[in-house]
Amino acid sequence: MPASPTIVLVHGFWGGAAHWSKVILALHRAGHTALRAVELPLTSLADDAERTRKMVAQVDGPVLLVGHSYGGAVITEAGNLPNVVGLVYIAAFAPDAGESPGGITQQHPPVAVPNLEADSDGYLWIRQDKYHESFCQDLGADEALVMSVAQKAPLASTFGDAISAPAWKQKPSWYQISSEDRMISPENQQRMSGRLGARKVITLEASHASLASQADAVAALIGEAAGG
Repeated sequence: MPASPTIVLVHGFWGGAAHWSKVILALHRAGHTALRAVELPLTSLADDAERTRKMVAQVDGPVLLVGHSYGGAVITEAGNLPNVVGLVYIAAFAPDAGESPGGITQQHPPVAVPNLEADSDGYLWIRQDKYHESFCQDLGADEALVMSVAQKAPLASTFGDAISAPAWKQKPSWYQISSEDRMISPENQQRMSGRLGARKVITLEASHASLASQADAVAALIGEAAGG
């Protein structure tokens, strides 16, 4: 891998770019100062992939894409750009061609599915009173409260958007499994990570929000993928 790629962080459903805050600090402390975080509209896979491509296109040099949760589907769709040198999946979807996050979810429905609810505009939310136990049970109550109130809901239809040409078939990849995940079942994470041919797979005893609850371990994997 080329030296010192710019690390572009891609968030998932029910959170924005700020979900990466602890990982950003950990990476920066470790000397990775070329950092960007995409803010996705969460309106469709096509929209989100295009926003990510535009961010990548602004970087003069190699890029390492890192996706959390649904962000894994986004980097899978957007990661075929020539300056993308690797993909890191953090408790994330890594769909194959023709697969969607929703279709994968149905194979092994996660524990927290009953805690999702759609509003009258078609956006899908985690119930605020269930957010802590669903998304981030290994964080403190105050942090979970802020995340629940500030959650960024996707259009529910985005769940059904399928991947066209998965970048992980062309680019080196890394994967972090969260063994206590209630949003993407650990069984699905194991299956997806197993077929990637990943250079490294780690398992953390973490919730879906491993990027917040175990930021140092997540940052260490990203740093390893970035070449040090």
